[in-house]
Amino acid sequence: MKRWIALFELGFAALFLACAVVSWRAARRTAEFAGTEEHPGFVAVRYVPPLLVLACALVTVGGLLVIDAAARIYAGSVARRGVEPMI
Repeated sequence: MKRWIALFELGFAALFLACAVVSWRAARRTAEFAGTEEHPGFVAVRYVPPLLVLACALVTVGGLLVIDAAARIYAGSVARRGVEPMI
C-alpha cells in the first residue's frame, strides 16, 4: 500500500514540476519598441511576480512530495514495525 501512495506522490510531483515550468514561462512578458532616428529599438522584459511565486511554491511542494515518496519506499527496508529498539 505504501508503494502505491509513493507512486501517486511521484505522479503529483511530476505534475507540479510541469506546472511550475509553465508558470515560470508565463511570468515573462516582453515588449518590443521600435527604433527612431535618434534612439535604437529595444526589447523590454517584465516579470509577473505572482506567477514567479506560484512557480516557486510548486517546485517546493513537488520536492517535498519526492522526498516523502522516497521515505515511503525506503522506510520498509530500514526499520520494521514491531521490532524493539536495542538498548
